Amino acid sequence: MAKDTAFSGKKTLNIGGNVVSLERPLIIGILNVTPDSFYDGGRYQQEKDVVDRARSMIEEGADIIDIGGYSSRPGADDVPVYEELKRVVNHIQNIRKELPVVKVSIDTFRSQVAEAAVTAGANMINDISGGELDKHMYDVVADTQVPYILMHMRGTPQTMKHQTDYDDLLSEIFRFFEKKVSKLRKRDVKDIVLDPGFGFSKTMDQNYALLKNLRYFKALELPVLAGISRKSFIYRKLGLEPADALNGTTVLNTIALMHGAQILRVHDVKEAVQAVQLYNLTFNT
Repeated sequence: MAKDTAFSGKKTLNIGGNVVSLERPLIIGILNVTPDSFYDGGRYQQEKDVVDRARSMIEEGADIIDIGGYSSRPGADDVPVYEELKRVVNHIQNIRKELPVVKVSIDTFRSQVAEAAVTAGANMINDISGGELDKHMYDVVADTQVPYILMHMRGTPQTMKHQTDYDDLLSEIFRFFEKKVSKLRKRDVKDIVLDPGFGFSKTMDQNYALLKNLRYFKALELPVLAGISRKSFIYRKLGLEPADALNGTTVLNTIALMHGAQILRVHDVKEAVQAVQLYNLTFNT
């Protein structure tokens, strides 16, 4: 059963000089250092709070901490580059100082922020635009040779909710990935992760269709990330608020694993780790 649900292809990532196996699904813990993110905005902005949160997620079993200084919720305000830099760089340096072996990802679509974050100690780039919003992003990825999370999105966080008209959702996302992966391969980028972009320029029904068909991207032979934590297509469907969407998130994370996701990006690390443990007990023993 495990062979049917897991993607073939790349089985490791080189993160900060460490070869990390993908035989067990990885957990990326979300650490937003923003005032306006849809779920945890404003919670983690002071130095101690950020370091403590990173430490607690690692203790709960997170493999990677993903730091973001730009809210990408639908309709969020644009933030100047200098403000995003101010939000993330010092926190990355502090985490690296206090937790030197922690693997850190920078959540940004801006090459300047990505480059500064890697210099500060980040060892992965998570780009919601897949290189569409900054033509220099692939230069930074190629120069730094850190793993790159390539996400599908149309438009910007301010406009994406109006760009959900697809002739064929799956094939258009597949072609987007195919084109971008080809460009990255020409730059000798070795570690690429695909993120279909749940909640980004997709309707509620499109998100569920995407989840049900994650195997569609198997042909690209790259690891796939599912980032569905507490998103609106969960809580609105259930008539809830984001704060009440943990159970729904865990259910859909489990479904994502069953359909081949090798990485989960989550707010709630402990519950995601438990989902992975039970998934492995069911399918990999």
